[in-house]
Amino acid sequence: MTLERISDAELTVLEILWEQAPLTATEVAERIPADRDWSLPTVKTLLSRLLAKAAVEHRADGRRFLYSPLVEREDYVSHESKRLVDRLFGSKFMPLVAHLAEQEKLSDADISEIERLLREMKS
Repeated sequence: MTLERISDAELTVLEILWEQAPLTATEVAERIPADRDWSLPTVKTLLSRLLAKAAVEHRADGRRFLYSPLVEREDYVSHESKRLVDRLFGSKFMPLVAHLAEQEKLSDADISEIERLLREMKS
């Protein structure tokens, strides 16, 4: 998947569309968290950017457009996770795990989950 970088603001819009689609620009704007205080033109600008990046599509519905994501959330998370590991940890997974273990106190449940994932990867 070749996906252009999605800004935090664009990701806010995508999250709304992943939750429910298709939506009009007005419906997206109504779902924006109140602390963002974005106007409808701001939301339309973000939707236009996402259209240009082929992250969303739109179809005419009378005089308005209905927007839907073209990128699945899981695919986006996978792509961004790989980009993070590549950029910060030289494409190596273990330095990331070591960093997280050093910086965050891993619970027994966290450690068990990591062990389970590693067993699944081995088999």
